[in-house]
Amino acid sequence: MSTPQMKKSDAKRLHILDQSLELVLTKGFVGLGLQEILKKCGIPKGSFYHYFDSKEEFGCELVKHYILNYQNRLNVLWDNPQSGNANLLAYFQKWIIDPDHSSSWADRCLIVKLAAEVADLSEDMRLIMEQGTKRLTARIVELIEQGIEDQSIQPQANAIVTAQTIYQMWLGAALLSKLYQDKTPLHQALIATEFMLNSNQTSAVG
Repeated sequence: MSTPQMKKSDAKRLHILDQSLELVLTKGFVGLGLQEILKKCGIPKGSFYHYFDSKEEFGCELVKHYILNYQNRLNVLWDNPQSGNANLLAYFQKWIIDPDHSSSWADRCLIVKLAAEVADLSEDMRLIMEQGTKRLTARIVELIEQGIEDQSIQPQANAIVTAQTIYQMWLGAALLSKLYQDKTPLHQALIATEFMLNSNQTSAVG
């Protein structure tokens, strides 16, 4: 197969993943039918199975695609000379509201949407999500350590445990926010995060 054909094939595959993401965020994975994916993407059934051997493989590739895009968003967000503390708070504030998008990062979090739904149904998808969350936690650890070094964060007994606790708290807050249809749990998580980091900055919650 020629290079142009490969590029066209890759573009079509990414189109399917991009278009399907909103469907999965809205309807979940198990309840989403193949016909809905085909209609949304404007492709015949045969084309879907040309790119993905099964719905589970499609789910695995969708999660990988989401995690890669998430890491790219973090790279853009954290590509600045701000302190570790400032970058951490900027990240979690986007869980509440994203000025550049109509919905927040919590609203568009595929991990929040799928973790409980598919963890017992697809070991492959579970492992991909587990690896993605561990990479994110590792980056939070790096920012905490940076903040300790630049003195914007008070020294922690264990940066790894602190990062894990903060991330777990935000995942729980995101779930409760969806359940309550209210962002109060996220605002409370931001206040608790500032407290845990011993930030001297004033909370954006007010």
